[in-house]
Amino acid sequence: MKAKSGLILGMLLLLAGVVMAAPQETILPNGMKVVVVRDARSPVVVSQLWYRVGSVDEVNGHTGLSHLLEHMMFKGTASVADGEYSRRIAQAGGKENAFTSRDYTVYFAQLSADKLPLLLELEADRMANLQIDEAAFRRELEVVKEERRLRTDDQPAGLLQEALYANAFVANPVRYPVIGWMDDLVHARADDLRQWYRQWYVPNNVTLVIVGDVDPPRVFEQVRHYFAGLPAKTLPARNPQREPLQQGIKRVELSAPSQFNYLSMAWHVPGLSPGADGQAYAYALLEAVLSGDAAARLPSQMERGKALAHAAAADYSMLGRGEALFVITATQARGRQPAELEAAIRQQLRDIVERGVSEQELGRARLRLDADEIYQRDSLFAQAMRVGTLESVGFSWRDADRIRQQMQQVTAEQVRQAAASLQDGQLTVVTLLGKGGVNTMAGQLKGDGLVR
Repeated sequence: MKAKSGLILGMLLLLAGVVMAAPQETILPNGMKVVVVRDARSPVVVSQLWYRVGSVDEVNGHTGLSHLLEHMMFKGTASVADGEYSRRIAQAGGKENAFTSRDYTVYFAQLSADKLPLLLELEADRMANLQIDEAAFRRELEVVKEERRLRTDDQPAGLLQEALYANAFVANPVRYPVIGWMDDLVHARADDLRQWYRQWYVPNNVTLVIVGDVDPPRVFEQVRHYFAGLPAKTLPARNPQREPLQQGIKRVELSAPSQFNYLSMAWHVPGLSPGADGQAYAYALLEAVLSGDAAARLPSQMERGKALAHAAAADYSMLGRGEALFVITATQARGRQPAELEAAIRQQLRDIVERGVSEQELGRARLRLDADEIYQRDSLFAQAMRVGTLESVGFSWRDADRIRQQMQQVTAEQVRQAAASLQDGQLTVVTLLGKGGVNTMAGQLKGDGLVR
């Protein structure tokens, strides 16, 4: 198994290396970092502008500002009218969008490589010259409020995830929803957004990632032309807001229109920190063992085996600026009770603690994680995401291979220990009891980013 896996991955890496070059980077005098990856398979380019600001930077009473500003960034500057940015990119044969997460806000576009200067000019303009018109702000605020109703208030999976993070954390801003609390949106002001823009949308808080059929030195020259004149600013202090130690199990029960009942169990665990990697890799492998593919433990034993759950999945994100949770969520099969789901999840973890995981099982999980990493190189967008994510959460793109190697060195005993560490003292359980009605989100239980 191990030799065959190594051969497959080696061939994938060899093929990828034929058309891809190692990333190159530069940092402008104003602090803006630029990373370029040449991939000459097609004459296109992907640009991603990563602002290191998201909901973890927000404070109570002013949640949702990062996401709201993302919407307003398409509303024009003194020289580019409302909607003109998108029209010019489309006219050049490209496509664009943006998304906000807890850790960052990203503006991306894909277009012909020779049109890159057009995109750079537009991005530099709105980094420095955004106009937040009062009437446009009010209109867009209503759009965001409706988005919140559709994605969270009217969706059981959205309510479940929001309640989970709001109750698992009491101090760390990971507890805030990316879209913001509705009452904060109701009371948001254009001046709040203008201040947020002035504070965070500065070149020394940005990583620009360019991947495609480009010449890196030429791209650096173009970026300097459009961005070097923008001044750096002192960024606001980022207080750590560490979470106090949880002193016992928390239980929360919700009720909402849904055809299904839901159960989420979440434990406080370490994330991946520069210089202190430690246990994070073991939790990532535990996630893969539990729900990495259709043959993993949760889907094979809870969905198909005993038919306890309509869907069951583990979720652990080790990269982030906030604190981390290891989450297992299940959607109850008809005729089953939430207590049965909790007992079944606990049994799955108990089996790993008492019997461990086999080398074959761990090898399959390692192979899947490694294959996912390699196959991402087939996508310009995924390559840029890999670079931008690492750069935006305190790492460097240079850490990618080391992280991948460390993941492959996790042992079965480390995975067993990770499962054993999931104790009730650090556990939050949220149950959503369905009251009937239409549910369009069954099984879609992961993800925290919001796309415009």
